[in-house]
Amino acid sequence: MLAVTRVFEDHPAEACWLILVAFLMDGLDGRIARLMHAESTFGINYDSLSDLIAFGVAPAALMFSVMSDEGSVKIASGVTTLYTICGALRLARFNVQRTREEKRAFTGLPIPAAASTAVAAYLVYHRFDPVSNLPAKLLPFLIAILSCLMVSKISYPTLKYVDIEHRKPFDYLVSIIVVLCIVLTLWPFLDCLLLAAFVGYVLYGLGRALYDILHPRRAGRAETKDETREPLPLER
Repeated sequence: MLAVTRVFEDHPAEACWLILVAFLMDGLDGRIARLMHAESTFGINYDSLSDLIAFGVAPAALMFSVMSDEGSVKIASGVTTLYTICGALRLARFNVQRTREEKRAFTGLPIPAAASTAVAAYLVYHRFDPVSNLPAKLLPFLIAILSCLMVSKISYPTLKYVDIEHRKPFDYLVSIIVVLCIVLTLWPFLDCLLLAAFVGYVLYGLGRALYDILHPRRAGRAETKDETREPLPLER
């Protein structure tokens, strides 16, 4: 909601960073709930309602403000409405399927990743080309693509069920140090780093789907092997 108010006050860049902060918090709430033994059906539904505001309504308001100022209001209205509707459908499907399909992977692009990709793209544009009308030409296509990916059946990996307790602490320590060094080195270009990470995630799902289409036999064997594994605890 703070991001929406910053959009109204004509501070779109600040709204982008607030949405990215919400993305970070969204990755922590489930782990905190499990640590506190506070998992519940209420938490699952409240989490989805929060996601709809933070990653559906707020990015839509931001993108509408940017695109309508520099392009067609009708196009801005259409693509942002499409984005919000697809985001709501994505969250509703997740709530229905959370006990079955969406245990080890997401069906469709997660709405936090879609929102973060859009706002990171705007931040990079704002850094390198703040005076042209490029968002009015490219953002509608980006928003439409992200909307379709959210309601698609493309599988995207989830890191929410990574088993940390049974892994070697030293391996995680080295990984954390490497990531921190990269972030600190590229800190002046953090928006570019974030955009590269989110675009890479989006393209990974598309590439994996294309691979499964070209190699259906291998994909079928992988699915059969995954179904025989013991299910992991449900995300809150």
